Amino acid sequence: MKAAGDRSMPEEMMNTRQVAEYLGIHEKQVYALIKDGRIPGTRVTGKWVFPRQLIDQWIRSHALEGIKDEHRPRQGTETLLAAGSNDPVLDILLGTVKHEGEGFNIFSSSTGSSEGLRLLADGATDIAWCHLFDPESGEYNIPFLDRYFKDRGVAVVHLFYRELGFLSSPSLRPPVGRFLDLAGGRVRFVNRQKGSGTRILLDYHLQKDGIDPESIPGYDTEVYTHFEAGLAILAGQADAGIATVAVSRLLALPFAPIVRESFDMVLSKEAFFKKGVQAFIAALNSADFRAKVAALGNYDFNDSGRIIHSTP
Repeated sequence: MKAAGDRSMPEEMMNTRQVAEYLGIHEKQVYALIKDGRIPGTRVTGKWVFPRQLIDQWIRSHALEGIKDEHRPRQGTETLLAAGSNDPVLDILLGTVKHEGEGFNIFSSSTGSSEGLRLLADGATDIAWCHLFDPESGEYNIPFLDRYFKDRGVAVVHLFYRELGFLSSPSLRPPVGRFLDLAGGRVRFVNRQKGSGTRILLDYHLQKDGIDPESIPGYDTEVYTHFEAGLAILAGQADAGIATVAVSRLLALPFAPIVRESFDMVLSKEAFFKKGVQAFIAALNSADFRAKVAALGNYDFNDSGRIIHSTP
């Protein structure tokens, strides 16, 4: 609290001297910034005052501009954004693809299949990774296109088939081998986020088998990647979860297969011919990549890189 008669500036406002001290510059430099209109402030009864909040925002904005300038892609560098599902083999593949030295960058985010398609439909990403199962047709991904791309042409490129299944803690006896094993409350489960292909598959089978999701301990515990699910089990935070066979092999966790599913890439027809996408497909079919993932097992790369569907 200020003492009586204290005429110092309110804490949320600063004068030129205080701004100079705050920025670590000479007061004359503050006046130079004012003259050039480069600092937020206003005159009150003939004196300059500066809201501290605006000064902080001004500092942050200039700091961000500096980051953008330093890390802006080189002229002629193509930048591709990807979002959607997650797979350890996809992570290895993205690491295999040559990047800026070849004139492109690919940045990928694990958002879940549904969110990846939504972001692609909104123009916020160039590529969506997905493995969405449609119970009515028994197909993956293609039946969902009309929902997201009614007025936009897209192509579905097949990447690989993979095996998805239950992971269990080595100490869980018996391990989880079917969805009915999740009933009864004996298994602490680690789930995937809403909208992910794995979560949609789980919810479909729980409904089919008449299992109340709320009866499963940990059903509301969500992670965003297969590795996170496996690590939660390895750390003793959960007894079981659903992930790919690759995670089972890498973390040495018991695995019980659920389904063989198609993992695909959805993108605009224009994006298909971009340098980065073509390099990605070339890496997918390269001997180097195939050798890296051979030990992970149960991945099928027949027809990898082929367009399996396109919309007008």
